[in-house]
Amino acid sequence: MINITEKAKEHVFDLKQKEGYTDDYNIRVAVNGGGCSGLMYDLKFDNQINPADQVFEDKGIKILVDKKSLLYLLGTTLDFSDGLNGKGFQFINPNASRTCGCGESFAV
Repeated sequence: MINITEKAKEHVFDLKQKEGYTDDYNIRVAVNGGGCSGLMYDLKFDNQINPADQVFEDKGIKILVDKKSLLYLLGTTLDFSDGLNGKGFQFINPNASRTCGCGESFAV
């Protein structure tokens, strides 16, 4: 299961509207190799649901995750921060043993 905070939900809806995405677009969360800690998060809008995707829904937001990425993301919460330490989406991932300073990469 992947969850989304209320603040992140609001920003997802705002971004969809600002960028002109229709209601059939969902959030796709993936994990790719790279970054200073070895693995990086990838977050984008997608209107294609692949047969091997896991689909989660929280607070009216559908979250698509490919099978490989799911192993790294189970239990993760997607949040949004607009504080002094940076603005943007953040992943609160209980599977990460360490993260880099920017919060965009992690290791397990």
